Amino acid sequence: MSFEYATADGSGWQRPGRDRRESAYTLHMIILVPHLFPSARLLEAATPGLVLPALQTLLARGTRIACPDEGTEAALCSALGIARQQDWPLAPVTAAADGGSGAGYWLRADPVHLRVMRDRIVLADSRTFALTQQEAAALVESISQHFGDSLSPQPLHPTRWYLHFAQPPDLRTTPLSVASGRDIQPLQPQGEDARRLRSVLNELQMLLFEHPVNQAREARGELPVNSLWLWGGGSQPAVPGDAPTLYANDATARALAAFCGAGNFPLPPQLDAAMLKTKRLVLLDALTPAGQCGDAYGWREALRALEKNGFVPLRAALRTLDSTGVQLLDPVNGRGLQLQRVDAWKIWRRPRPLIAMLA
Repeated sequence: MSFEYATADGSGWQRPGRDRRESAYTLHMIILVPHLFPSARLLEAATPGLVLPALQTLLARGTRIACPDEGTEAALCSALGIARQQDWPLAPVTAAADGGSGAGYWLRADPVHLRVMRDRIVLADSRTFALTQQEAAALVESISQHFGDSLSPQPLHPTRWYLHFAQPPDLRTTPLSVASGRDIQPLQPQGEDARRLRSVLNELQMLLFEHPVNQAREARGELPVNSLWLWGGGSQPAVPGDAPTLYANDATARALAAFCGAGNFPLPPQLDAAMLKTKRLVLLDALTPAGQCGDAYGWREALRALEKNGFVPLRAALRTLDSTGVQLLDPVNGRGLQLQRVDAWKIWRRPRPLIAMLA
């Protein structure tokens, strides 16, 4: 997905225009910070009394920009040069990384817990609870016995399951990271084959309700697996050239970089000024768990850690940035910040309270 830039409108955010036709993810140095610009409700709960001088300086001196809001996976694919199919094709890449084999169409079918609330059903993704390979195998065995070829997941990883199709179904899905913490009703799969799959998943929920694995989990006070989330389908994409070096701890991000033949490394304890001068992609996803579920305290504490390990080094490096600068992008909420070397001298731009600067 391409995104165009223009001058700022009354809101202060750079909006799409016609003058510069440049992808939001093709610039020299990108730092992805999902959930950096969260909802007003979370900001109101998390920011009172919170003072983060480095982040507030960056927000005051940089230029606020808009970016695509399709989620972290979409941003990673775009930045690495992986083309979109019906979905962003995460499944074939991570399936190969997890030991899967075979041509055709792969679809993630990750085990999740759906929380039934008074007026909606909210998705909590699998990262919020541990699942062993033995539990995954037992659940999949029961699912395959019950549904046969109509639903037979491959648990290549305890929390990363897959469906394999000889021919691509007509299906468009929502990434797990985008759906987590939200009402699932408007985020259900779409397309000609979606109705059949939704019907199968409804039946699956009844099968899982009394499964011995889930009964044992609930007895231990753990969340049961009560559904699957379908997303990230596609056939193996073409390998792009000249992908940026990636720094990330997320397994999916590193699998994508490895597929592209790009260098990929775990995050260092702190951002290094040398990282900000070359074509690199950094994923700072510490805000994601709290941001997905609206945990104000968790988000606040994660932002404190990012201040020390990310924003303080970035503020110190402003004067040494190259001509393309650095972009801090929140690919979940579609907002970001463009930083240039000249911003180091904009001392007349005074920091304001975080609740105003992140709104």
